[in-house]
Amino acid sequence: MTFTKLAPVALGGVLLTSLMASASLAQQPPPAAAPGQPRDGRGEWRRPDPEAMAARRADHLRAALQLRPEQEPALKAFLAASQPAARPAPGDRAAMAAMTTPQRLDAQRARMTERLARFDQRAAATKKFYAQLSPAQQKAFDTLAPRGPGKGMGGRHGGHGPQGG
Repeated sequence: MTFTKLAPVALGGVLLTSLMASASLAQQPPPAAAPGQPRDGRGEWRRPDPEAMAARRADHLRAALQLRPEQEPALKAFLAASQPAARPAPGDRAAMAAMTTPQRLDAQRARMTERLARFDQRAAATKKFYAQLSPAQQKAFDTLAPRGPGKGMGGRHGGHGPQGG
């Protein structure tokens, strides 16, 4: 056999081997994610456990601010006021679609008023907690990263700060 007749056979063998190898890899299930943890992009994403996240945040604040035992009630009140609001029920979207434009605007105003009231509660709790801190603790609290979706001016939502462009 000459090389020109042998080359297609060899190439076919290499292709067949690579196809079989990739097929066997595709049949293996993806590694299972730990309970309550998001998966690695190959499946359903699960929301992290809010209670575990709140506990980690409380521990982080205790450590970063070096809180004293008598400051614990103020921390608990601050954390309780900082809890996120409940997500709207899925049926709310269908109800909004059935409304007229003036009704939707009134419903949006009502939601905005609720959000503003929640903000006022969080701001008051934050100020009350801040007042319980020593000057050194206040300085440490001031340097902690802002919370929330935008994460401050340079956050992932494209703020106009030095990092945000």
